[in-house]
Order: sequence, then C-alpha cells, then structure tokens
Amino acid sequence: MPLQPQRWTPPKAPARARESRSVPPMPVPRLLELPGPVPEDVVLAADGRVITGISGGPILAVDPSDGAVEQIAHTGGRPLGLHAEPDGSLLICDSERGLLRLDKPHGQLETLVDEVDGERLTFASNVVADTDGAIYFSASTRRYRFDNYMGDFYEHSGTGRLFRRTPDGRVETLVDGLQFANGVVLAPDRSCVLVAETAAYRVARYHLSGPHAGTTDYLVENLPGFPDNMGLGSDGLVWVTLVTPRNPLLDILLPLPGFLRSIVWAIPASLQPKPARTAWVQAYSFDGALTHDLQREGDHYALVTGVVEHNGTLYLGGLSAPAIAVVQIPQ
Repeated sequence: MPLQPQRWTPPKAPARARESRSVPPMPVPRLLELPGPVPEDVVLAADGRVITGISGGPILAVDPSDGAVEQIAHTGGRPLGLHAEPDGSLLICDSERGLLRLDKPHGQLETLVDEVDGERLTFASNVVADTDGAIYFSASTRRYRFDNYMGDFYEHSGTGRLFRRTPDGRVETLVDGLQFANGVVLAPDRSCVLVAETAAYRVARYHLSGPHAGTTDYLVENLPGFPDNMGLGSDGLVWVTLVTPRNPLLDILLPLPGFLRSIVWAIPASLQPKPARTAWVQAYSFDGALTHDLQREGDHYALVTGVVEHNGTLYLGGLSAPAIAVVQIPQ
C-alpha cells in the first residue's frame, strides 16, 4: 500500500525521568512463561487468573500463584485488547475479526461487531464495558492491518476511532480522526471514557456526562513515549503502558515533506529504526496528575503493551518475550 504521509509537528519531547530516590526504578519482574509470543494485553478474571491473547489466536488464562496456563479459547485471528466481565465472560478485540465475546471459558465465541456503517471493521484494538451493557472499543486505523501497523506511524493517517456499542447492538462513532487509537478506560463514575492515541503521544478524553458531554479533550498530552494499552487499577488510577520512548528520527520527519517518510518506509524493515528496549508504565489520576513513573532497562522484559494493577501488583504484557511480567509497585 503506498504511503500517504500527513505532515504534523509534534511537541518537543519532554525529558525522560531518570532513576532517582524520588523516582524509584521498576523492580525486577517475575515472569509467568507462556506457550506462545506477544501477549498484547492483560486483564484479571473474576477467578483471579490473568487473561491474555497471544500470536496465532489462543486466549490463555494464567494462574499468577504457580504459573499454570490454560487455553480457554481460540479466536482464529489476532487477539489484542481484552475486557473480563464479573460473570466470567470475556470481550475480545481481534484485529482481524472485530469485536468478539466469549460467554465463558471454553464456551461460545460470538462476533458482536465486524462492520461499522457498512464498512468492514479493521484493526479492532481495545475494549471496556459499562455496567449498563454499553461497550466502548477502539479501532487503531482504517489504513493498515496488524502485520504492517508501522505504516500508520509513518503516514500519521489520523483514521483511528472510538466507538460505543449500545445494549441493543447499535454501534455509534464517538470520536473519529484519532492518531492510532489504542487502550480504552472508562472512568469509575462513568463521566468519561479515555483512549490512548499512540501516534500523538497523548490520552484523549471523551466526556459522557456533565457540561462537556459529547466533547473531547485530553487527560494528558506530550507523553515521553508511545502509549499503548491502559488499565483502570484497583487504586483508582489510570495505568498507561509506554511501549517505547519517543523516536527522535520520527519526530524530525513528521513535520517535513512526506516523501522522506515514504523513503524510510520503502527500505527493508531490518534497516528501519527499531524501538528502544525498555520496560515502562505510568499511572495518572483522573485530573491528569502523574503519580507513578516506573521504568527499567529491557534486560528482563521490554516493550510493554498491556497492564493491569491489583492491590499493589502489576501484571504486564508485551512484545519482547513469551511471558507475562509480575511487578510489585515500590512504596
């Protein structure tokens, strides 16, 4: 697919916080080994197991106490974002098949959304459900499939979307024009829904109620890395993965004539810029205040794309290893 680059001037990248007494490093993680690679997202099921989807389509349930792994479903596509319901059901964003629902482990897999407004849904990314039956989910891009998603970063297409599926099955587009829409979080008071814009280094906020209902602003902008999936913690914070720090070359190229990015995109993937290996998660309050900034070099685990927090423990998914990482939040 020919690149159609859109020019954009990113804000100057903020300084990356360094390890210090005031910013404790991320502890060395404990790893829960998996039978396959790339656990993109992680969520906690009602039975206490960690659920993830891996390359090739398996959905796995992992016991964090002993590492026992059970395959509970297979999507036949590429599962990305997940949402576990209290009744044992699971919502799955599959980049190839759309929005799916598994009624129970080893149960029936149902397609909830595979097209929107008569157009095939491409790159379903992340999902969260409300207690009233509404489902909020993102689609990263209209232009690219999962296997060549980096094209969207070079193109900066702005074709990501945030949707709501109502309890009667209708799908409405809440926000269009997002820069690689990714992780989705619903506020505990249901006042807003958040969506990560990976290619714009920010977390957008769509207001569901109050004086700003129906409008979009930002919880946080100009992040020092690429935000991916997010999770609402038991601590009430929004946990955000930063899969890799900002790429200086990409920031330089984005405001320049697009043919320069087309040249970079055309060279072999082995010669294109590579993401820096690091493990990195941040946590924000709903007023946008940074409360945790946990980083470490990618020696044990790297390229974190999924996070869930429970009672001071973080469970991380990522692109670097066939494993889920378990980290205790430093006090």
